Amino acid sequence: MPAAQRWGGASNLDMCAAGPSYTREKQQSAPARAPGAGRGHGILLGAVALGAILGALIFSAFTHTARSGFSNRLAGILTGRDLRIDSSSPAIVERIRQLSRLETVDYSIDKIVEGDRSNRYLPNFLVGDKLLLVAHGDVVAGVDLSQLTGSDVFAQGQTVHVRLPQPQILTSHIDNSRTRVYSRSTGLLVPADPNLESQVRQEAEQQFIEAALAGGILDKARQNARTSVSALLRAVGFREVDVE
Repeated sequence: MPAAQRWGGASNLDMCAAGPSYTREKQQSAPARAPGAGRGHGILLGAVALGAILGALIFSAFTHTARSGFSNRLAGILTGRDLRIDSSSPAIVERIRQLSRLETVDYSIDKIVEGDRSNRYLPNFLVGDKLLLVAHGDVVAGVDLSQLTGSDVFAQGQTVHVRLPQPQILTSHIDNSRTRVYSRSTGLLVPADPNLESQVRQEAEQQFIEAALAGGILDKARQNARTSVSALLRAVGFREVDVE
């Protein structure tokens, strides 16, 4: 029995002694990662990217070369885009109103205007006052688009009809840098009237307006306004535009 115990004890000691060595061998025998695994994943990703690029190129070539038949219809379905135009009257009115006062024509006018003070009983060389003004000015006409209302605009699909407000004189002024008193004569018995020149200037400005009206400035303003508003409406996508 003692000998058997010693044998058994020796076997247990041997197993205990061999235990750590067995554990290390088991840990060392775990499968290692293949050296080429990372390279394989990179090749796969590159192949996918290359396939995507080639597919995009083939799709682009197909849509550009399809001209008729089923291929043309298919290309139209794949690449077609819908046209959307906001044809509601309030939206169109707001766009046109943004132009505010549309100044469409500018007339530049030169006038010689005369003003004088006289007396019915005494001659001018005694009590008269006469001024000759060479005046230059500008008259601007156009359309006040802020007066446009919803009833002035009718739109349906890609067709729009607009009725513009009446053209009018927007501004008129004298160019002081190019206006001068050509001559002035005052009677021997009276001083020069300080208000005469300003009154002549006012008359010159009124004559500018009359000359512009006689020259057809309002007709020209209407024509130019129609052209400008038509170009605006076509720019936002309307194909058939009628402006009156």
